[in-house]
Amino acid sequence: MATFRVADASEYLAITGWGIHDVKLAKKAWVFAGQQCKRFSISPVNYEFEVHAMSAEKLPFILPAVFTIGPRITATGAEESDRKDLEAQLLLYAKLIAPLHSSRSHVHELVKGIIEGETRVLAAELTMEEIFKGTKSFKEKVFTQVQLELNQFGLIIYNANVKQLVDVPGHEYFSYLGQKTQQDAANQAKVDVAEARMKGEVGAKEREGLTRQNAAKVDAETKVLSVRQVGQGLKEEAKVKAEVQVFENAREADIAAAKAELAMKKAGWDKQAKVAEVEASKAVAIRDAELQMEVERKNALRLTEKLKAEQLSKATVQYETQVQDSNAQLYSRQKAAEAALFEQMRTAEARKAQADAHFFEQKMSEDAKLYAKQKEAESVALLGRAKTEYVASMLQALGGNYYALRDYLMIDGGMYPEMARINAGAVNGMQPKISIWTNGGGADGAANAGAEAAAGSALQQVAGVYKMLPPLLSTVHEQTGMLPPAWMGALPKDGAAK
Repeated sequence: MATFRVADASEYLAITGWGIHDVKLAKKAWVFAGQQCKRFSISPVNYEFEVHAMSAEKLPFILPAVFTIGPRITATGAEESDRKDLEAQLLLYAKLIAPLHSSRSHVHELVKGIIEGETRVLAAELTMEEIFKGTKSFKEKVFTQVQLELNQFGLIIYNANVKQLVDVPGHEYFSYLGQKTQQDAANQAKVDVAEARMKGEVGAKEREGLTRQNAAKVDAETKVLSVRQVGQGLKEEAKVKAEVQVFENAREADIAAAKAELAMKKAGWDKQAKVAEVEASKAVAIRDAELQMEVERKNALRLTEKLKAEQLSKATVQYETQVQDSNAQLYSRQKAAEAALFEQMRTAEARKAQADAHFFEQKMSEDAKLYAKQKEAESVALLGRAKTEYVASMLQALGGNYYALRDYLMIDGGMYPEMARINAGAVNGMQPKISIWTNGGGADGAANAGAEAAAGSALQQVAGVYKMLPPLLSTVHEQTGMLPPAWMGALPKDGAAK
């Protein structure tokens, strides 16, 4: 049901599941059924990279770097606000990075991607000379930007070591720069030797003239220097005032940003505090309900056992009393049952004899019916065979003429009179209505038609169509009751001659 888990000095326990809102972090805890516990290490890890970047002059270079990175852990004696912030960072690490420890390459690629991205962005803003000479400031900028990105994973940079810049194969900038420096040093040495010789030879003669010149020069330079120092002092004073004003403006901007960030953090902490209070109150209510339910269950069990004992004692006494009464009643009922059984057996034997007699009577009746049916079927079969022989003999007598045999059988069976009767009944009561239409037929019509055909009138066919319309429309009206449209014409009234 539950196990007690303890983490090592460099480990934490991440517990999820029943009764836990999100993730619970602890060094030791009870793990109950429905919960899952995972160990994760908080030891820092060294990540060694060779970052390929490019300066503002489009010169590629390699920046070897070693970063020691690990999760933020709660420091002993930290303030409450800092402690909650660190716990939130450690919770982020437990959620996002700790599950990936089994795949070390995945974490390595994640950190490498962040470092390479920030390094390339910073390198693209600086020249190669600025990067080479300002290695310390460049390292601090990389450190700051990478730390901002790692904050979202709950990670912190414990140590960062940026080595000397290395040339990319095919771009030997630093090699050429070293060779240039060596050649400059050699040439400068030669120039220095020549100048020393020249100074040795000329120095003696120049020394006398220089002594006089220097005396006058020192006087002039003293005056110039005094004026220059006054101007330089005024210039430095103005510069210091400008720098102080710039610093104060930057300080005020930092203070405003810090206040805004503090307000955001306070809002987040207030939210977490309220959520924690609600979770605590709900947890207390849940636990109270569980304990109350357990008390009620125990009370129910106690009352159940008490009722069981009372009912058992009553049931035992009642059982013994009922057993005695039941034995007496059983004996009397057995005797009564034996007498009733004997009487029923006698009645059953009598009914059986009656049923046997009735069954025998029905059997004889059914046998007689079966015999009658068999005789009837035999007579039908004999009649059919006789009819078959009669038809065969008639067909043979008619010389195999099937149609003559059919006509004879229909006449002999009275089929034709029956058909006549059916047809007469079908036409009985019919009142046919015959309409005769004339459209100029007869001798005159024939003569006119011949004349029109001879003349080749183009309107003959149209006239024939119009002559056909009156009988057609009249028939439609008689059958359906529908009249033609007014623009086509009107039928004659009933009784008018057609």
